[in-house]
Amino acid sequence: MGGAHLPRYKSAMQAGDPVLVTGASGFLGSAVARALIERRLRVRALVRSTSPRGNLAGLDCEVVAGDLNDRATLAAALSGQRYLFHVAADYRFWAPDPSVIVRTNVEGTRSLMREAMAAGIERIVHTSSVAALRLAGATAPVDETAPLAAHEAIGAYKRSKTEAERLVEKMAAEEGLPAIIVNPTTPIGPRDIRPTPTGRILLDAARGRIPAFVDTGLNFAHVDDIAHGHLLAFDKGRIGERYILGGDNVHLHELLATVAKAAGRRAPRISLPRRPLYPLAFGAEAFARLTGKEPLLTVDGLRLARYHMFFTSAKASRELGYRSRPYQEGVVDALAWFRQAGYLR
Repeated sequence: MGGAHLPRYKSAMQAGDPVLVTGASGFLGSAVARALIERRLRVRALVRSTSPRGNLAGLDCEVVAGDLNDRATLAAALSGQRYLFHVAADYRFWAPDPSVIVRTNVEGTRSLMREAMAAGIERIVHTSSVAALRLAGATAPVDETAPLAAHEAIGAYKRSKTEAERLVEKMAAEEGLPAIIVNPTTPIGPRDIRPTPTGRILLDAARGRIPAFVDTGLNFAHVDDIAHGHLLAFDKGRIGERYILGGDNVHLHELLATVAKAAGRRAPRISLPRRPLYPLAFGAEAFARLTGKEPLLTVDGLRLARYHMFFTSAKASRELGYRSRPYQEGVVDALAWFRQAGYLR
């Protein structure tokens, strides 16, 4: 990694320092904003004009409208700021026009980083994803030494996050961009307001709408632990380095059983092979193009499901002091929030 030779950074973050958080009304972004506010930073929250702002209600922060695809709004939002947490992303595994995901996540990140350098931002935490790491051929949980090439990525989201991470790495190595990269795994917990693709799985499982499963697995972590990991990366991370922020490696059937128990339902017991599901996925996507509603089952999702998407946060634990609570607590907190917010009747 580009920053491996650099000395350890001693955090200069002080109460009252101005910091911009992109995507601050979203699931992970609002958790990062809350963590910074708790640390008494002066948070400016950049949100799209069309984004729901319920996650920012009651928070002591300045809310400004802007868009990663509108460079002028990025320059205005960065004015007078000292630090940047870039959490915003188009977090969809399917879209009628996949180029929208790529444009927002790649070109939007490029524009933001250019404007951050022009504004003299002193330190940046860039939220990437474990989607930018290679799973193929892994025989153990994947770590930071397995970067994915963009052409290897499955689907627009993974490709876009990979390309964005590579451009941030390059700018850090060649242009002095003061950025640390964090790679969250799959966050779960409260305030999944959209909800995210994972939040939709939790909701459908809690409603008893997932009667079967495929043999796959993911790494889950409480969203607030991942948010805290962002601050640890700011404090202790090295420029140009990446840090996986994750939790527990869990098979899908285990997750569904945990959700069922918390929701008072029977866990699904039917394991399905992936191959016969592809016609259903193609059909679901075709129906989604007619309705505009994101499908639960997608072709790219099935292609990814062939892997156990397991990761290790050992580097973040060792270098940053990162820790995460058991994933079951994230499930319980997520369902409690969904109930309180009216998503679950």
